[in-house]
Amino acid sequence: MTREVWNTRTGFILAAIGSAVGLGNIWRFSYIAYENGGGAFLIPYLIALLTAGIPLLILEFGLGSKFLGSAPIALKRAKKSFEWMGWWGVIASFIITTYYSVIVGWSFVYLVKAFTLGWGSDTGAFFNNELLHVSDSPWNLGNFSYPVLIGLLMTWLIVWVIEKKGVQAGIEKSSRIFMPLLWILLIVLVLRAITLEGSINGIEWYLKPDFSKLTDIKVWQAAYGQAFYSLGLGMAIMITYSSYLPKKSDIVNNAFIISLADGAFSFIMGFAVFGTLGYMAYAKGLGIEEVVAQSIGLVFVVLPEALNMLPGLKTLTAVAFFLCIVIAALSSLISLVEAFASAIMDKFEMKRSKAVDLTICFGLLFSLIYATRAGIYWLDIIDHFINTYGLIIVGILETVAIGWIYGADKIREWANAYSDIRAGIWWDICIKIIIPAVLLYIVYRETRSNLAAPYGGYDPAAIMVGAGIIVLGIIVSFFMSFIKKEIE
Repeated sequence: MTREVWNTRTGFILAAIGSAVGLGNIWRFSYIAYENGGGAFLIPYLIALLTAGIPLLILEFGLGSKFLGSAPIALKRAKKSFEWMGWWGVIASFIITTYYSVIVGWSFVYLVKAFTLGWGSDTGAFFNNELLHVSDSPWNLGNFSYPVLIGLLMTWLIVWVIEKKGVQAGIEKSSRIFMPLLWILLIVLVLRAITLEGSINGIEWYLKPDFSKLTDIKVWQAAYGQAFYSLGLGMAIMITYSSYLPKKSDIVNNAFIISLADGAFSFIMGFAVFGTLGYMAYAKGLGIEEVVAQSIGLVFVVLPEALNMLPGLKTLTAVAFFLCIVIAALSSLISLVEAFASAIMDKFEMKRSKAVDLTICFGLLFSLIYATRAGIYWLDIIDHFINTYGLIIVGILETVAIGWIYGADKIREWANAYSDIRAGIWWDICIKIIIPAVLLYIVYRETRSNLAAPYGGYDPAAIMVGAGIIVLGIIVSFFMSFIKKEIE
């Protein structure tokens, strides 16, 4: 089978940025910065980006472009016994698609509601009771939330249409529309936020440097975790995307461009988020620490309440915000689906149309549990385990397998061949020593925390299900690597 290629370098860069820029850039970075030293957090974050994020991205780009295959095939061509590692990254990505798609579904509901501010005055009650109808435990699935189900079906339909069209006509073309629009919406949101009364107080909280935090190991752990997760590393995406690059493509410079663009989006979005929270705190006569929130609660509860309180342009700002959420999430979801579909195409010499149909069909089927009344519980549990013991372990395996066994110098020489910026020995040190050491430490800290107390206060049986999915995923990864029908 002839492998598809990107039409232009710009198309590849936009698609890769679209993959990297997702919900975490909007609800995760600004809160982590706020909690870990404000402006001072930028120091460990930039160090983490230069010593972990960018080097690992160069490694994944190098693998994909050198071996011209999805993650399992690229790693197998490096060394036959590595194939299962690629499948674990692919399966981890697939697990993420099943709940990420539901969050996109929520976002679609909020985008529709934004035209009338239809979430009402009690945003927490709307999200938990009217939209999700949250049950009392993970075991009480109850019925579907039909608005969420409709949003979920719409999400999968859009992804299906784009994926069926292929790399150039689907992913690249949509990225050329989504990415410029996303940055325009970002600018609109920032400009609106900084013109609000009290916004400067929120921005000051966001950026006020606390250099004493730099001696706290947890801050550095947060910085490296953000650099790793935000770029979508360990998810098989960047290996897949780079496998569509034409010969003689720049690797190192592209990695810097994409990483810095991703970090810039996160940083700038913080002005929109904390500027708006600053106004909210001012209007309610509260301290910023009393209104700030993280993750799902920030996007679907706190900021809708803040949008209700705006002195003007409420609808325009609300629509711009949730359109920004939808586009960022959709572009990331497309890349997750492509990582799985590409692996299936390579392994079974399957045509894109059939591979995409199978991926969407199974993705939709497994995502249905998250559209039930207990969906948010399972989303929280599975996300915790897949991020800690899924993606990070893939990152560790990649650095050990390529850095120590295959040879970091081989990938470095390949990456440097046509790159404007050349990776030096510093890159080998990062891949062989710094990245595996940092990621191992993160796994150690998380494991110790999980053993001390059940995650999120969930009952042990629910926790065992989350852990069991990780174990099952690894078993399936080995099984897939033993199936013989693949491109040699």
